[in-house]
Formats: sequence, C-alpha cells, structure tokens
Amino acid sequence: MPTLTPMPTLFTRIINREIPGRFVYEDEHCVAFLTVAPLRPGHTLIVPRLEIDHWVDLPPALLSHLMIAAQKVAEAIRQAFPSVKVGMVIVGLEVPHCHIHLSPIDRIGDLNFENQNSQARPEDLDAAAEAIRSAMAGT
Repeated sequence: MPTLTPMPTLFTRIINREIPGRFVYEDEHCVAFLTVAPLRPGHTLIVPRLEIDHWVDLPPALLSHLMIAAQKVAEAIRQAFPSVKVGMVIVGLEVPHCHIHLSPIDRIGDLNFENQNSQARPEDLDAAAEAIRSAMAGT
C-alpha cells in the first residue's frame, strides 16, 4: 500500500501553482518542470500529481504513465540540449514526493548530484524551459 505524505510537499505546492514552477509538460497524472538546482541546463523533473514518496509504491499504471511522459520530455530535452544521452535517475531523497530526474549528459559524472547548480540564474532557467517547450511543440 502506498504511503501518502502527511502534508502537501514542495512539489504539490508547485503543481498547485502556490509556488512558481517552470513547467514544460503536464497532463492529468503528472507534470514536468525544471529544477531550480540543475545538474546541467535542461534538467527537468517528472512528478506525479499523486503524493507518493517512493517510486516502488506507485501503482503500476501510474509508473508506466510516468515513464511514457519521461520519454516524451526526454526527446524534447535531447532536441533542445544536444548531448550524448538524456540521463534518467530516480533518487528521491530531497523531497518526499516521487520524481524522475531527466538531464542531458555526455558522461556519467554529469549525473553527480554534488554538482547541482544551486545558483542557477532565473533567466537561464526560463530560457531552458522555453527551449524544451518549443521542442515539445515541434514533436
């Protein structure tokens, strides 16, 4: 049985537009928005609307849906930020709300979370979000 979080998470507050977010995709089951501390430009989170902390507790249909959404967004990231791959990682230690990290990578070290840019400039994040949205509109 999934463990629901006791109060709205930071991500739920973003999903509900209580806190600003740079959305690049959304549907009835999930959203995708840029992280404010990217590993590289274009680093995006896929987040289910349902507050479930651990990805292994997601209902199978929702997990499948998140993977399909991640694939769509990753294709747009690949177009907007050419790289060797778009890496996908589920860590889940920062916020108790399941989320998938998607980031353009050229080497394995590009997925080292110790290298997050917590000083990313808002205008750079806005430009990255617009690049992904534009790529998604073209797919």
